[in-house]
Amino acid sequence: MTKIRKATIKDLKPVVELFDQYRVFYEKKSDKEKAEEFISERIQLDDSEIFVAESENGNLVGFIQLYPIYSSTRMKRLWLLNDLFVSKENRGKGISKKLIETSKELCKQTNACGLILETAKTNIIGNKLYSKVGFLLDNEHNYYSWDNN
Repeated sequence: MTKIRKATIKDLKPVVELFDQYRVFYEKKSDKEKAEEFISERIQLDDSEIFVAESENGNLVGFIQLYPIYSSTRMKRLWLLNDLFVSKENRGKGISKKLIETSKELCKQTNACGLILETAKTNIIGNKLYSKVGFLLDNEHNYYSWDNN
């Protein structure tokens, strides 16, 4: 049975490996050195919540990373579900759902007003998953971005 728990600095190397695979999935160039720096910083500064999925044999097979943001209109914390990844060989086992359920629990524990996320329209599996676990697709708002790179 897969166990979901908060990541610690002891998990750095396997989380970096998963994070790098996640980035490659989104067509970014592999860069484990920068990934290690980035994830290490998140854990040490405690400015995100990273939960990992640990298999029965102790291997990390997935992770989810959330960032706190705030809703001014609701005057509450809101969690941005920024990253969700399960290794290829462990997909289809309900691990993503468990990671999302843990995120929902974090929302309740922190008295947050909800979770938001963004994913590519081409992420067919992810889009089906998010609907199945209670997320609603927002067709009423436009989302804009500005890239400094």
